Amino acid sequence: MDASSPISLQQTPHQDYSVSEASPKPYKKSFVTSLMEAAALRTPSFKEDTYFISHLKNSEKKALQELRDKLSVSYGSDATSECSMWGIPLLSNDEKADVILLKFLRARDFRVQDSLNMLEKCLSWRKEFGADDIVEEDLGFKELEGVVAYMHGYDREGHPVCYNAYGVFKDKEMYERIFGDEEKLKKFLRWRVQVLERGIRLLHFKPGGVNSIIQVTDLKDMPKRELRVASNQILSLFQDNYPEMVARKIFINVPWYFSMLYSVFSPFLTQRTKSKFVISKEGNVAETLYKFIRPEDVPVQYGGLSRPSDLNGPPKPASEFTVKGGEKVNIQIEGIEAGATITWDIGVGGWDLEYSAEFVPNAAGSYTIAVEKARKIAPSEEAIRNSYTSREAGKMVLSVDNTFSRKKKVAAYRYFVRKSAIA
Repeated sequence: MDASSPISLQQTPHQDYSVSEASPKPYKKSFVTSLMEAAALRTPSFKEDTYFISHLKNSEKKALQELRDKLSVSYGSDATSECSMWGIPLLSNDEKADVILLKFLRARDFRVQDSLNMLEKCLSWRKEFGADDIVEEDLGFKELEGVVAYMHGYDREGHPVCYNAYGVFKDKEMYERIFGDEEKLKKFLRWRVQVLERGIRLLHFKPGGVNSIIQVTDLKDMPKRELRVASNQILSLFQDNYPEMVARKIFINVPWYFSMLYSVFSPFLTQRTKSKFVISKEGNVAETLYKFIRPEDVPVQYGGLSRPSDLNGPPKPASEFTVKGGEKVNIQIEGIEAGATITWDIGVGGWDLEYSAEFVPNAAGSYTIAVEKARKIAPSEEAIRNSYTSREAGKMVLSVDNTFSRKKKVAAYRYFVRKSAIA
């Protein structure tokens, strides 16, 4: 935060001392500590593929031109409507068309004929499935929206983020209602394609732009056997018709057996494939997601500050901080005028610590007001949002007390102050 910020940060590992946000006290780390933290925060070194023609290898440029030529022979120069995807004519010979063609080429390791076969099958499927118009359809899955599969915010690099969580289907009644027969399954698959198509509409299809999405899959309570058929069909459908559309796949709330299976199969995966995967066990969800997505864009159920009701405009940026083991952090929001209303959001990944909020008046002799009494926050609790209208000038102090734990936790907060309308 900048030097004009009215916020100060007080940290108390075992005793109280103040640290101003504007001029933080240096903290010296041992070499071993630095190495341990670096290892804990290390993520797969994934570098998104380039779509600048000038950056391609000569063999790749040649493959791209061959694919253009073969596509032109197959469809003819007049078949614009039949040979287009997401409103982009593939025979237009422009940069947007090249982005799509390169995705199919990369999916088949630049084998031109294999790429052409995949592309032609995809075009045929899109026409038969009605994929171009599916976004406008009302498929009647209101109860699943924002719960099972949904687009929500962006990552730190601007990729749209798609969340998937199938734990609700452990309820047998819900499972039967959605997957009870073949027709219901087909309708669900159609809805799942609709969600993905909404995300693809947010892409640029431009060299140097955002050309893929992020997938976050929550494995908590996911019924494996029951969803095997649906999962396999979704996976097959996406692999065949949406190549290179996912920049990174983040798995959260991963059970122990999934991690074990991944470690077994990992040696057989290419480095490029492994670099797209991020595996996060239960208890590390917020810590993992914060590496890729800002807290104000992470849903509250995953340790972020974003609520469905907030999606009417760009989210107000949050400030991030960490709470070390054995430490108490006080966030002081100063400069609150009499009659002003302050609203704040605060969340700590995997809480399991004490939280409190109090208003401290500036005037000597005034009493500190306990806005929220100290209480233990359960690990599963979402970010807290609260408001307070002051009767006199002062400051708000938000406290998170981690003195009884050794585990470092990621955290974030933000606030809004609305001055009194009465002059």
